[in-house]
Amino acid sequence: MADIVIQLLPHILAAQLYAGLGFHFWNTRWREHEQQRVARPMARWERTVIGIALGLHAWGLHDAILTASGMRFSFGLALSLMMWLAVLIYWLESFMARMEGMQPMVLPLAAISSFLPVIFPTDHLVAHADATAFQFHFLAAMLAYSLLTLSALHAIFMGFTENALHRRAMHRSLASLPPLMAMESLLFRMLTVGFILLTLAVGSGLLFSEILFGKPLTLDHKVVFAIASWLIFATLLIGRHAWGWRGKKALRWTLAGFALLILAYVGSRFVLEVLLGRV
Repeated sequence: MADIVIQLLPHILAAQLYAGLGFHFWNTRWREHEQQRVARPMARWERTVIGIALGLHAWGLHDAILTASGMRFSFGLALSLMMWLAVLIYWLESFMARMEGMQPMVLPLAAISSFLPVIFPTDHLVAHADATAFQFHFLAAMLAYSLLTLSALHAIFMGFTENALHRRAMHRSLASLPPLMAMESLLFRMLTVGFILLTLAVGSGLLFSEILFGKPLTLDHKVVFAIASWLIFATLLIGRHAWGWRGKKALRWTLAGFALLILAYVGSRFVLEVLLGRV
């Protein structure tokens, strides 16, 4: 029992810190006060506490995924790892640009995701985890999922921000955000890097399926969804460079690609593990 508590403690502490930080940033950056247009840059202590939460979250993920009996993974760990990388990217970006207004969006989601391994523990051991090819595939896939998850969240928030600006609604949250053009530039940087990583993940899975998974490639739902997602993101990036796609069109394509990407792995693991009770 003590070992289980110690194993779950980093997840619980990280979730509490994320939740507390999410409320703090909402209260100090988004909540309407009398001086609602006064923007507050991120303080050093705020970055420090986010860094501590990231460290606890990483500790919990490391112990949950890399166990003495082998590598374990599940939909809960997948979402938790995605949101850890999302918080990490915003945290690193905050040293170069104003990101404090984005924190009330990402931190509550990180709090929920970091707690999922506590609610949905798994005994599923990942096959072929010792193979170098599989490790490369896994790393590329998770980095791609995380960047594209953050891109989808970022695009949604951009949509709300753009609508507020069009309505001339001067909310306090808008004063804490970077300019809309800077947010859009960051979105497409994340999409580009995420697409490159997704290409590596999908390509390695298609070309080296037998080495990675011990069986020839089969066109199951995961492969179909992953390829469809890749095509959508490829079309979006081509449309951006060739025809200047932006705004709501970019938002719709980003969310469509993200939805298919989530169905490719996280959705299937959720159905198997939670709804069907299989691993």
